[in-house]
Amino acid sequence: MGSLPPTLDLLPHKVSENTLLDLFKSQQDHLNYFFQHLSLPHTLTFTQTLLKCRGTIFFTGVGKSGFVANKISQTLISLGIKSGFLNPLDALHGDIGILSSDDILVMFSKSGNTGELLKVVPCAKAKGAYLVSVTSVEGNALAAVCDMNVHLPVERELCPFDLAPVTSTAIQMVFGDTVAIAMMGARNLTRDEYAANHPAGRIGKSLIFKVQDVMKPQKELPVCKEGELIMDQLVELTSKGCGCLLVIDEEYHLIGTFTDGDLRRTLKASGEGIFKLTVGEMCNRSPRTIGPDAMAVEAMQKMESPPSPVQFLPVINRQNILIGIVTLHGLVSAGL
Repeated sequence: MGSLPPTLDLLPHKVSENTLLDLFKSQQDHLNYFFQHLSLPHTLTFTQTLLKCRGTIFFTGVGKSGFVANKISQTLISLGIKSGFLNPLDALHGDIGILSSDDILVMFSKSGNTGELLKVVPCAKAKGAYLVSVTSVEGNALAAVCDMNVHLPVERELCPFDLAPVTSTAIQMVFGDTVAIAMMGARNLTRDEYAANHPAGRIGKSLIFKVQDVMKPQKELPVCKEGELIMDQLVELTSKGCGCLLVIDEEYHLIGTFTDGDLRRTLKASGEGIFKLTVGEMCNRSPRTIGPDAMAVEAMQKMESPPSPVQFLPVINRQNILIGIVTLHGLVSAGL
């Protein structure tokens, strides 16, 4: 059995605020160099080429550039643009089969001399794909064999040895995501279309979910008739988790609501007289309501509107028949 090496007692490493500030300023200067020297005509040609793609826009790269390429591909996918990441090693072992003559393959490499990418080039060309290299060193091998090259000017890496790719990858990410947003605008992607691609996110839910998607159904409602005594309905009031009673007639038309707050106020005002009071005598006959086809976010706004916020909204159809209830707790639980 092996053993772990003994723990070395080292002095704690320290970084000062001034050091961090200097590094951030240096990185800002390096990024500004990129913005000042990037060729907009070349970038525009690249963007328009991607927009004209009839197939899928694939991205590839090795190491840190590979992570960036994958992220940019995911950005395009989230915008509804057909895209994918092609691992260069897997491409040489069968995955190149996904490419077609309608596709574009964008290859990220700072040096432009990455051996794994250079091996992919003839295979991708044999499939008829259009190849674009995105590099930062002039006169590199990858640019020479691709159909298009985009040069991303890098002054130097923030790394004191000018080795760790921390500035070049930041530039690649800024470049790729900015082009993605330019494509988003050119394709006139609407907010609703964007939300449809993000159904689990708050934006998506706010634009997709309707009241009927988040309401409690009729069978789970705390209901009672207006002639029933308040004290006889305490279990119904407290057991359904809504904090209210929904007062209905024989045909389930909504008459009003009676909340646990109404119970406290009635008890304070009537004392023992509460034992003789019916729900109909003390209920709110003009409650806020909402329809099942309204957006869930509209329900939340209605709950929070003046003169005072409420915790629930009865859901009624056009015939004023009670079909559900939507609660603030339910909306929050749904991610809204």
